[in-house]
Amino acid sequence: MSDTADKRTTVTIGDQTFERGPQGATHQTADGDTPTLTTQQGVPVADDQNSLKAGPRGGTLLEDFHFREKIFHFDHERIPERVVHARGYGAHGFFELTDSLSDYTTASVLGKTGTRVPAFVRFSTVAGGKGSFDLARDVRGFAVKLYTEEGNWDLVGNNMPVFFIQDAIKFPDMVHAVKEEPDRGFPQAQSAHDNFWDFASLSPETVHMLLWIMSDRAIPRSFRFMEGFGVHTFRLINAEGKSTYVKFHWKPKQGLQSVVWNEAVKINGADPDFHRRDLWQAIESGDYPEWELGVQLFDDAFADQFDFDILDATKLIPEELIPVRRIGRLVLDRMVDNFFAETEQVAFCTQNVVPGIGFTNDPLLQGRNFSYLDTQTKRLGGPNFTHIPINAPKCPFHNFQQDGHAAMHNPKGRVNYEPNFWGAGPRENPKTGYRHFPDDNGRTTRERGELFADHYSQARQFYISQTKPEQTHIKNAFVFELSKVETPNIRSRVVAHLLNVDETLAKGVAEGLGLKELPAPAPAARTPITDLAASTALSILKNGPDSFAGRKLGVVITDGTDAALLDALQKAAKAEGTLIELVAPVVGGVTLTDGKTVPAGQKIVGAPSVLYDAVVLLSSAEGTKLLSREATARDFVADAFAHAKFIAYGPDAAPLLAKGGITPDEMDDGIIAIKNDGDFKPFIATCRKLRFWDREAKTHSV
Repeated sequence: MSDTADKRTTVTIGDQTFERGPQGATHQTADGDTPTLTTQQGVPVADDQNSLKAGPRGGTLLEDFHFREKIFHFDHERIPERVVHARGYGAHGFFELTDSLSDYTTASVLGKTGTRVPAFVRFSTVAGGKGSFDLARDVRGFAVKLYTEEGNWDLVGNNMPVFFIQDAIKFPDMVHAVKEEPDRGFPQAQSAHDNFWDFASLSPETVHMLLWIMSDRAIPRSFRFMEGFGVHTFRLINAEGKSTYVKFHWKPKQGLQSVVWNEAVKINGADPDFHRRDLWQAIESGDYPEWELGVQLFDDAFADQFDFDILDATKLIPEELIPVRRIGRLVLDRMVDNFFAETEQVAFCTQNVVPGIGFTNDPLLQGRNFSYLDTQTKRLGGPNFTHIPINAPKCPFHNFQQDGHAAMHNPKGRVNYEPNFWGAGPRENPKTGYRHFPDDNGRTTRERGELFADHYSQARQFYISQTKPEQTHIKNAFVFELSKVETPNIRSRVVAHLLNVDETLAKGVAEGLGLKELPAPAPAARTPITDLAASTALSILKNGPDSFAGRKLGVVITDGTDAALLDALQKAAKAEGTLIELVAPVVGGVTLTDGKTVPAGQKIVGAPSVLYDAVVLLSSAEGTKLLSREATARDFVADAFAHAKFIAYGPDAAPLLAKGGITPDEMDDGIIAIKNDGDFKPFIATCRKLRFWDREAKTHSV
């Protein structure tokens, strides 16, 4: 054996000291404060830089058990990603009950006011893989796991209250259609291709959801600024066995907010982790996102007189008909310790409910109850995924299940079955155990309820509930998506469906696609209801925030920026709860007029204005000249203007507006001149409106 492996020299790199072997490999060695590296069997490792070889240039030896174990584990450290909702991000928090539902349910988590239980929430996109971008036009998963004293309750919802299909038997078809086309493997995380729109145009039940997915709901500004919905109709069951129907809502305390499509495209290029980073930064800074849990409660009498079937997952119940009762709050206050162990391995199942919460015969929900357990078993390697800490209940649990892949808990002693003579182990409890609500399932059949056949009425209701800018965005989204469809017949079929929703919308889409003539309206299985009232709750802009708190302000500074103005802005933003990020020509910082140097959060070439909710230009005269020669600085201004953002500018920054293409004729009330320290407070107040929508109507005519 050669002794050269032990001939090491000491070398200093930066402020760290290392040992370097004779071939140049750098070693960090254990000392009194640093534990010794070991194998998974606990064997100390002497060298983690070089595999064992037959001579310095010889083949690697199978005898090297440390190398084999290390590479073996690496090869197996990825589990199959979720078929849908693969790209997700999670956080810990708690749920607290603020209004008791004890008259409606025996569920302890909904019974006593003040009850608080741990929670884990995973947000996700649906169509893309784990490596896709955050701001795809897509549904967002909003899955909540509550660790109650009666077991885990999983409310596995979305940020939209309806879905594409009515029966789970169509779920594989819908997912196959929206995923990348199998012969070419693209497009990734996009519905703008033939397969999806072919399926949708041949499936009228998708039309309501198409309006939602083409709306700004599909491109939220942040996880923090979107609603969550349980989608399905569930049951609450009280101590007397009486059932009350319920729909669950998560209402963000921060208000609703989305981005615009051009902005989403650019954000994905600038920061594909935009939503992840936003949630991380908010929680790490102590700005904890919060939602109110709301319920719509109703009985059979309402269900019988409602225009639509409450078991139809493509329908919603307008809040004007049944107001949402706020009963609790969900707060996210801690990020995960390890993404894989928690966010990636968390397993949600719609079947996970607690006593007092039951299911209805919604055929999509029934199918999900079957499918989730199956897919989690496949994805996590076997039936023992509940042994993983993130999935394990936090209340006592006892059963006779044993063995299987990665079993962490097995029965102790002789008895592993019941009933048994030995009196050992857990037993069923008729008093407190879960009981399913007795329901007459009727005859065996393959058909849907008659009211399921109305596919257009609520789609129309959703559309007329939107503001003008939102309606324009829906029209433009249809045009964009269908412009990517190569088959003209598919485009015409979609327009034919839209004619049953709103004629103006259909004509606008047809014009945007350049259709020579309108198709005939698609045959309707059930005559649409055209006089449903608009619902304020369905609009994002009508449910926006009442403050600029939790939003991000991008502030451009340079050498010579007025220190007093910057200080006044920072104070006004802090008072509002707004986050400021300083953007400068160099990330190392700039020197202000008072001689102080302040570091920048971003370099101008890496921080486009799409990353911010509003922008402020505080460059000095010399700094403005410098930035005017920089294309990305000009884009910073031009994009902020095009995306209808509020723009404030200091005394020396006005020329930068012109360089960004903003002519004197285009100046509007959303562009605000800052003349003194006192101008920032009203500017921040103006930003509560989020955007200056009047500008968008003038600058986007195609």
